[in-house]
Amino acid sequence: MMTLSELWRHFKLLTDPQDLSETERSFLQRLLAEEQKLREKKRIEHLLHQSGIKRIKLLKEFDWTFNPKIPRDKILEFLNTQWLKKPSNLVIIGPAGVGKTHIATALCHEAIFKGCQTIFLSLFDLNAKLAKAKNLYSLIEFYSRIPVLCLDELGYVIPTKEQADCIFQIFSKRTEVTTTLVTTNLVPSDWGKIFDSVTASAPASSYTADPDLSAPPSALHTPILPAPIHLNHLIRRLAPIQLQNHHIPRIIIDHPD
Repeated sequence: MMTLSELWRHFKLLTDPQDLSETERSFLQRLLAEEQKLREKKRIEHLLHQSGIKRIKLLKEFDWTFNPKIPRDKILEFLNTQWLKKPSNLVIIGPAGVGKTHIATALCHEAIFKGCQTIFLSLFDLNAKLAKAKNLYSLIEFYSRIPVLCLDELGYVIPTKEQADCIFQIFSKRTEVTTTLVTTNLVPSDWGKIFDSVTASAPASSYTADPDLSAPPSALHTPILPAPIHLNHLIRRLAPIQLQNHHIPRIIIDHPD
C-alpha cells in the first residue's frame, strides 16, 4: 500500500497533510488508497477493452509441458528485459498449434497489467482496417505510436500492394521508437512471398548499415535499415529473437514429437 505522502503526490493535492490530525490522516490514507486502487483497475479494464485481445491468456496459465520444444527460459528472459521501457522487438516463428499466439497474447497482457497501452491484432484484421479506413494517414499514425503493437499471424493472408505500403510505413515509423511483437509461420527467407512487391526508399543518412543477423538471440536491440529496402527486409530487422529451426541463431519452437 502506498504511504500517505505518496498518495498525496499521486493525486497532486495542494494542502499540507501535516496540518491534519492523526485520525484525519489515517482516514484519508484509507480513502485515497482505495480510490487509487479503483482508478488503476478501471484503467486496466479500459486498456484491455481497447487492446483487441479477445481472450485473457497469461503466461502462468500456459502449459509448458504440452510442447517441450518451447524455449521457456528465452521467453522469460525477454519478459525480464526492459522491453516496456526501451524499444524492443520479438518475432515468434513456428508452425500452427505450437503456442505462438498464446505467448504473444500473454506478453500483451503483461504490458497492459503494467499500465502500458497495447494493441493486439492479426494481419487479416489490420488489412481489413486499412481497406475500410477513410483516412489512411491517421490509421498509420495511430498504429505507429502505440507503445506495444502485436501483429499476429503474419503469413496467413496476403495484403494488397497498398496495404503492404501502409504496413511498411507502420513498421518503419515504429523502428527504435516503440515495441513490436510479431507471430508468424514463415521463416524470414519466406517473408518475401508476402511483401516482395513493396519497395521503399529513404534517405541513406536516415539509416544505419545492415545489422549482424548472426548476433546472439539475447541481443535485444532494434536495428534500422539502409535504403532502398524491401519490406520483407524491414521485418527481418524486427527479429532479434525468433522461434524456429533455421540457420540464423534464434530460439527454436516446433511441434512436439
